[in-house]
Amino acid sequence: MTLRRLVVAAAIVDDLVAPRLLLSARRSRPSHLAGRWEFPGGKVDPGETPTEALHRELREELGVAVELGEELVGPDHGTWIITDRHVMRLWFARITAGEPQPLVEHDELTWLDAGSWLTVPWLDADVRIVEALARQVAAEAV
Repeated sequence: MTLRRLVVAAAIVDDLVAPRLLLSARRSRPSHLAGRWEFPGGKVDPGETPTEALHRELREELGVAVELGEELVGPDHGTWIITDRHVMRLWFARITAGEPQPLVEHDELTWLDAGSWLTVPWLDADVRIVEALARQVAAEAV
């Protein structure tokens, strides 16, 4: 079994209880990922907990502080396999301070309305995660 490095990401939404908007970030690098959309986040550094890493990454990438909500537990031992070298954990998050700006690795941010979360070209590995988020939000709205 190949050991994969843990990355963390946030599904930044407008409301943790009844989300309608989802923030997506367009990659500017590396070149083979440029122009594709993803959840903001990044690698967990040695000595960090996953949530500490997520708060750090969101400050560095977007210039925001967030309140973390529920984790969207993945089907791969609680994580989401995103590459042959990486697995991801993802939390719902709501911005509590700062105005999101594309500071690192992104050239654009956009808020997507519910029902249109899949209208941008997400990274291939993120598509099933966006679909799972949409299903969970729809189920909770009933």
